[in-house]
Amino acid sequence: MKILIVGGCGTIGKKIVDALQPKHQVITAGRNSGDIHVDITDPMSIQKMFEDIKQVDACVCTAGTGFYGDYNTMTADDFMPGIQGKMLGQINLVLTGKKYISREGSFTLTSGIAAEHPAKNGAVVATINGAINSFVLASAQELKNDLRINAVSPGLVEDSFERYGNLFPGFNLAPMRKVVNAYILSIEGAVNGEILKVYS
Repeated sequence: MKILIVGGCGTIGKKIVDALQPKHQVITAGRNSGDIHVDITDPMSIQKMFEDIKQVDACVCTAGTGFYGDYNTMTADDFMPGIQGKMLGQINLVLTGKKYISREGSFTLTSGIAAEHPAKNGAVVATINGAINSFVLASAQELKNDLRINAVSPGLVEDSFERYGNLFPGFNLAPMRKVVNAYILSIEGAVNGEILKVYS
């Protein structure tokens, strides 16, 4: 398969690339790294990426994050970067990319544990992750050409503990091997409209 991985040089993305490259053609994309550059906050950049790549069999996104901060001082402006990036960025990958995915191909988006178990100061990320999950559930009913769509919802992955562990006190770590396997299931398997949770 020809597989596009947006965020393929990130913590999770590069492990997915390592797992898929032995038997698939993998193309990585990112804002500042990868085989092709894309800014998922910009719908025109997404359109150009797909036009340049042409048809692919699967599109995976592990890019995007959101604001963590004090709920009592949080404003709507704190939501916007995550909404424009992780939420609308992934949504636009599907809305634009559905014309470029082969019949019976797939989309795999990334949400996260915060959709169900928000960390302290994590209202923004919880909201965005919940929206992604809902979009996947709705899209699975609407996509044509036998396209599939799923979200992988990881907990705090082992490789991110040093960077983000202080934001998730008491959370169990998600083994990277299990997280990667969830993406492989979405790409190579037959599941559709699933939120693939890997919390520990």
